Amino acid sequence: QVQLVESGGGLVQTGDSLRLSCAASGRTLGNDALGWFRQAPGKEREVVAAINWRAGNTYYTDSVKGRFTISRDNAKNTVYLQMNSLKPEDTAVYYCAFSTRGSAWYRPRLFDYGHWGQGTQVTVSS
Repeated sequence: QVQLVESGGGLVQTGDSLRLSCAASGRTLGNDALGWFRQAPGKEREVVAAINWRAGNTYYTDSVKGRFTISRDNAKNTVYLQMNSLKPEDTAVYYCAFSTRGSAWYRPRLFDYGHWGQGTQVTVSS
């Protein structure tokens, strides 16, 4: 069983940066996928970015390309989401998720991910 704990959310202004962290425990990560998803009030949960743990392949939704970077630290079993040039529309609860399907990093879908963190709030003021 994988446990995921997110941290790093907060209240920032437009144009600021934040780095989210997701520490994974409970198993040795291999050819798995980890993703960042977000859910704004009244909206469906959507994918933000994903990464294959072993190969490091990455995926980004169009709205964050060039602004967000997903990365991982194998030694710390941690995945990060560096968010730059934040916009008010980035305001949401951000969730880290884990999939045993290594290919789930590519065009990730919610149902590919069976383990979720508790979420961390990101609020961007205008």
